[in-house]
Amino acid sequence: MLDDRVKQYNIQRLNFLLVDDNKFMRTIVRAVLNTWGCRNIVEASDGEEGLKELKVFPADLVICDWEMAPMDGIDFTRRIRNDQDSPNRFVPVIMLTAHTEVRRVRHARDAGIHEFLAKPVQPKALYERICEIIERPRKFVRCASYFGPDRHRHRKYQYEGEDRRKDGEGL
Repeated sequence: MLDDRVKQYNIQRLNFLLVDDNKFMRTIVRAVLNTWGCRNIVEASDGEEGLKELKVFPADLVICDWEMAPMDGIDFTRRIRNDQDSPNRFVPVIMLTAHTEVRRVRHARDAGIHEFLAKPVQPKALYERICEIIERPRKFVRCASYFGPDRHRHRKYQYEGEDRRKDGEGL
């Protein structure tokens, strides 16, 4: 059972884009979103199709798989963030994957995802990721090798002086 936060946000009007090559997984995620009253849901079976859908569907949130062919979730996210003709470079992306090793989480973060979620998807965990995006929006950062949401989620300090990332430290 979801906590009381499920009643806190009216997410029924959000536009969701589901990008996953597994139709069964898309059906599960759609069913979870439907239980919360969400109806504006478009599906794509890979990253290329997802990019085409983004050009005609104003997604408020993207939920995508990592491993897909011909374009996986990492390349899909990078294209959203970096392509000049990207229809929405700032759209929040939740990455779904069965591969949850720390190196993969970092790799996805460095591609520009907002949240990371392990499969099999649990409704409560998905809702918590959506709440995280709503409650703690992150500024977008641009540097030579990255454009996307600030990768430093939980700052212990807020240093803003010169040489904050001298020689690339902290990236």
